[in-house]
Amino acid sequence: MEPLLKVSSLHVRYGAVQAVRGVDFEIREGEIVAFLGANGAGKSSTLNAIAGLVEAHAGTIEFAGRDITDLAPETLTPLGLALSPEGRRVFPALSVAENLLMGAYSVKDKTKVKDAWERVYSLFPILHDRKDQLAGTLSGGQQQMLAVGRALMSGPRLLLLDEPSLGLAPLIVEQVFELITILRDQKVTIALVEQNVAKSLEIADRGYILSGGQVVGAGAASDLMSEGGLEDTFLGA
Repeated sequence: MEPLLKVSSLHVRYGAVQAVRGVDFEIREGEIVAFLGANGAGKSSTLNAIAGLVEAHAGTIEFAGRDITDLAPETLTPLGLALSPEGRRVFPALSVAENLLMGAYSVKDKTKVKDAWERVYSLFPILHDRKDQLAGTLSGGQQQMLAVGRALMSGPRLLLLDEPSLGLAPLIVEQVFELITILRDQKVTIALVEQNVAKSLEIADRGYILSGGQVVGAGAASDLMSEGGLEDTFLGA
């Protein structure tokens, strides 16, 4: 069975700085795959390259059997790929409902948009309660829910989650990780970049460990959790 996402020899540069150095990995349909590593390891740059937000200097990115390496971000959403970015990046001057609608810009069928709204509101009842409230007035946890909900509005086959628990209170962090497992049950494949290593490996099927822009470890989440040496990776050793 072909992987849903296949990344081969990916390189990403920001000027003279090489953030990602020849990364290879695959994600199969229905999996949660965690990308782990210290700050600056290349995790977010990898996700942003998949989403078309940064240019792949070299290598290939294949999604559902199609080469998407050089495609613009707005062309990827209709193909079934969506990103919930680090830092939430909601539109503060728009209402909750308007933010969600922005995530469905590629969906032309009004019935599908209505169904997507209902799905998101069932996952996040607080968003329904505050659908007319300006997004900029929401709490950090509510904004994170909105960012994930917005990404779900297009009905993605693959959801890229970049640091979904960053800066959130412990109770909200638990809710975020519970949501991720619910999404897998709903047949959403998930690529997860997350600083909370323990929680990530609890819910993930597999993981890749990045350091210095390279994959330095990979395996089943249960194996990675039991392996020694993870501390060295996160301390930059």
